[in-house]
This record gives sequence, structure tokens and C-alpha cells, in this order.
Amino acid sequence: MTTTLTPAPTRPRRSAALGWIGVVAVATGTFSIVTTEMLPVGLLTRIGPDLGVSDGASGQLMTTASSMAFVAALTIVLVAGRLDRRFVLAGMMGVLLVANLVTALTDSFVVLLAARVMVGMAIGGFWAIGASLATRLVPERSVARASSVIFSGVSIASVAGVPAGMFIGDHAGWRAAFLALAGLSAIVLVAMLTLLPALPSRRSLRPRDLAVLLRNRPVLIGLGGLALIVIGHFTAYTYVTPALKAAAGIDGGAAAVVLLIYGSAGIAGTFVAGALTGGHLRAVLLTSGGFIVAATVAIPLLVSGPITATVTLIVWGLGYGAVPVGLQVLTLRSAPEAPEAVSALFVAGFQVAIGLGAVFGGVAVDLSGPQAPMWVGAIAAAAMVALVFAAVRLPHRPRDSR
Repeated sequence: MTTTLTPAPTRPRRSAALGWIGVVAVATGTFSIVTTEMLPVGLLTRIGPDLGVSDGASGQLMTTASSMAFVAALTIVLVAGRLDRRFVLAGMMGVLLVANLVTALTDSFVVLLAARVMVGMAIGGFWAIGASLATRLVPERSVARASSVIFSGVSIASVAGVPAGMFIGDHAGWRAAFLALAGLSAIVLVAMLTLLPALPSRRSLRPRDLAVLLRNRPVLIGLGGLALIVIGHFTAYTYVTPALKAAAGIDGGAAAVVLLIYGSAGIAGTFVAGALTGGHLRAVLLTSGGFIVAATVAIPLLVSGPITATVTLIVWGLGYGAVPVGLQVLTLRSAPEAPEAVSALFVAGFQVAIGLGAVFGGVAVDLSGPQAPMWVGAIAAAAMVALVFAAVRLPHRPRDSR
């Protein structure tokens, strides 16, 4: 039996230019929170010695933030009640601003962990609401394209934001990098208040609303696809560097260049998905999942040098860049009457899947070596492709003429 999703109800017209300005403002917020979340990865060897803790202990900065993001994604939309979402987003950026200031100024690792709890709160709260705003800022036919702009903040943070923070950290110290992020957070906070239109809540969400969605078959299909592809991706990608070294001897600077190209391909994949998802959502999901399967299988079987590694990582980047956009649109179309609740479940599921992917990858490496996570990732991604192929049928939707 397949599931057919129907278009969301028509919404009132609003200024296209103002709507897209709002989309860009939300994308800038996405860039700032993802850069803040990921920057400790590039600065662990500087943060640990300065605070007198091991690199392993410093790694808990990532775990703390992602764990809190899972909790916040499910709770912020509930406690926010009927508050104007513009003010909620600004509040989350205020939390991020304080967290970055505390991070830059503290000499205590315990206080730093508390700041990362605040970062997780900002990530979960901002994403749960911000990811659903495309449906309110632009016409229905442009939602996929607007979603791609919002999600582009993730890829751009990985390709440009984190390297820029590392550059600042190398030349002015890791604290200066977080001070710069505090400044960016302040700018985005002002942008939320001045560039977003009034976004009154349509109704207060209750825990039962989330429970009801978990009985919605199309929503479950979207969340199931999300879990499979994100677990598969992070199982493999967490260990892509040792896999490339084992397959082709690619390490150090060469690996960094290949991964930079991967990130650039991810940005391209995000925007390609935005252009195509409106009319060809199922095809985008099947193709992007297939790209990830092909890339993860190619690394142990076909990659033999820098050229084949680069081509493989471009395919992987294009696929994974497209996946979040396609799955977000799929879940939003599954329950157009409850975009915030759907986004809360989407973000919470995403955070859990990231953690599970890293765990599965670690187990696979320990049991079978550096290439094993590629196979596990390929199996999970293939299961997502099979799920979409078997369970989702979408009507052809007209392309955005803009």
C-alpha cells in the first residue's frame, strides 16, 4: 500500500520580496547556530589544553549540545505557547549570544559545558520553528525553494563558517572565534526582529499534538526515511577520513581538500533540490539516496586515488545536500495543518540519528576496520531508498515559475 500526499491548503498572499527577505534572515540564523555547534570540532586541540582537560573530555562539548538540542526541539514549541514566532526566534538567538560570550570568557570547563547546554537549547528551539517557516513566508509553490535556502545555512556553515572560525582561532585564539560568533548572533537577533514579519502562533501546541502526528502514516514514513538516511550518512561520514586513507592513502592536506569539495557539492545539492523538489519530490529523494549508496559503496571498492576520491565525494555531497530539503518538504506536506509540530519531530529525529550514526560507525570500525562504516552506511541509505520507492507516491506539482 502506498501513501499519496496532497498539496497544502492555499494560504493568503503576502509580499514576495518581504517573504524572501525573511527566508534569508532565517538562513543566516541557521548558519550561525550550526557554526556554533560544529566549531569545537576544529578547536578541540586548543580548548582542551587551555582549560586543562583532555581532547576526549573536550569532545563532550559536541555531545552536550546535540543532546540538549533533541530535548529543546520537542519542548520549546510547547512552552512557547501563542508567542509571536519572530520573538521566539529572536529569543533563541539571544540565548546563543549569551552562550558564545560565556564560552569566550570562561576559564572553567564546567561553565563551558553549561554554555553548550544553552547552545543546544538555541539549536533545537530555532530549528524546530525556523525550519517550518518556509510554509508561512512564501507561496506554497515556492516552499521547496525557500526550504533549500534555509537549509543552505547548514552546508555553508560547514564549508565556510567552521573554517573561518578555525582561522580566527589559529591567529587570535579560540576565544576570539567565539567572540566573533557572539557578534554574529547579535546581528542575527536584530535581523529576526526587524526583517521577519509578525508570525503569530496559530494555536498552542500540546504534547498530544506530537503524539497524534506519530500515528500519521505519511509523517512516520518521512521520519523513518530521515532516521535511515541520517544514520547511514553519519555512520559513514564520521569515519570517511580513515576510510579514504585505507582505500587510497589520502590523508592530511589532500583529505582536507577533498572534504572541502564535498562541502561545496553539498551546497549545490541543497539548491538543486530546492529547484526540483516542488515538482519531483519522490525523484529527488530516490536520486539523492541513491547517490549516497553509490558513494559509500565506491569508497571501499573503487576509490584508488585523489581523482576517484574527489568524484565520489562530489556525488556524496550532492546527495546529502539534497536529502534534508526533500525530507523536510515530505514531512511538511504530510501534515500541512501542523508545520511546527512536524518540524519539532524532524529536528529531534535528526539529532538522535546523528548520535546513533556516530555510535554505529564506531562499533563498525572496532569490529571490522575503517571501511566497515561505509558498508553499514550504504545499507541504511539503501533502506531509505527502498522505503521511499515502496511507500510514497506524490502527484506531479507545478514548478515555481519564479
